[in-house]
Amino acid sequence: MAIEVKSEIGTLKKVMLHRPAKELEHLVPGELERLLFDDIPYLKTAQQEHDTFADILKGCGVEVVYLEDLMAETLRACPELKQQFVQQFIAEGGNTAQRFQEQLQELLLGISDERELVLKTMAGVFADEIPLHASSPLVDMVQRRSRFVLDPIPNLYFTRDPFACIGNGVSLNRMYSKTRCRETIFGKYILENHPDFKGKVPLYYRREYPFSVEGGDILNLSSRVLAVGISQRTTPEGIEQLAQNIFADPDCEIDTILALDIPSIRAFMHLDTVLTQIDYDKFTIHPGILGSLQVYEIQPGREPGELSVHALDDPLPRILEARLGVDQVTLIRCGGADQIASEREQWNDGSNTLCVAPGTVIVYDRNYITNGILRDYGVRVLEMPSSELSRGRGGPRCMSMPLVREAI
Repeated sequence: MAIEVKSEIGTLKKVMLHRPAKELEHLVPGELERLLFDDIPYLKTAQQEHDTFADILKGCGVEVVYLEDLMAETLRACPELKQQFVQQFIAEGGNTAQRFQEQLQELLLGISDERELVLKTMAGVFADEIPLHASSPLVDMVQRRSRFVLDPIPNLYFTRDPFACIGNGVSLNRMYSKTRCRETIFGKYILENHPDFKGKVPLYYRREYPFSVEGGDILNLSSRVLAVGISQRTTPEGIEQLAQNIFADPDCEIDTILALDIPSIRAFMHLDTVLTQIDYDKFTIHPGILGSLQVYEIQPGREPGELSVHALDDPLPRILEARLGVDQVTLIRCGGADQIASEREQWNDGSNTLCVAPGTVIVYDRNYITNGILRDYGVRVLEMPSSELSRGRGGPRCMSMPLVREAI
């Protein structure tokens, strides 16, 4: 199978990453909020940290592939797509990009190396890289020549969000923020045209749909149970559409979707920032969500396309035990009993663990209190440096898109 992800904890065999590149150096203070950053990472150190992450994965026997390489391979295999890709990327780049459409096409199509072209679309294009617009002399004189005519895409190293692997299929997502919508263009071209994926991957969600869904909110609990967060970035309407498409696929084993309604705030932007599975019967959790968490169970209705939805009143551990078929689920609190440590380490993605095998997780080294607690519970903890990567508000799970896991 091109895609096979039916759990959060099965031994990870293949994963997709994106190594941070020039797009991070194109962040400036006045654009941070619009581009969804709180600070500017130092690229050189961020790349070193990311390389360590990849080395840890490889040391666990995981095949690591890169988004930029898969997209370049797609264009090499299908050279007729190059112009279409560039045109679509410009068309979705906003009013300024469309205004300079001809100049941008000339610049981008003039890049002969496919990988360099892909990296350039990710990094963005400065105004002074293209000719002046002869018909708008006032605009060109007034506007600073250092501004972008094609925005960078600095959130790309969080490969979890643009699409999510579900069983043998994919949710190709509609992103919540306009600044991230172009990220899914790469996934669309790869899934539809790359020789490894073309014709082999059903799409359970499409980027053209009107309601936002992001991959950080999607957890594969088992081959039959999916959890999806109702969050700042994933809407209930999107979850309903996702559920209908999953249930309509006779080859998909999923018959139950748990929708977990979490507070819609930046600190809890996705479900995986507050809840991740790390073993058959263990989860990390941010205790700040426990008092307000509402869980809904979604199953197929009596008629095709209908959904049966009802609220669950049991505590979260009981809900998970029943759906996973285990005697007892342990929720390991981020930061333990220390409220200040809990809030600090959750902000630094102490709950955002990447499970590479049952009971083995990759975590940020900075969350030393949570990491110590995990070890106390018998979890094997693999730490990676995180001084710069963490500035983007995402942890090891956010930075990885599992493509193949072993069955459990």
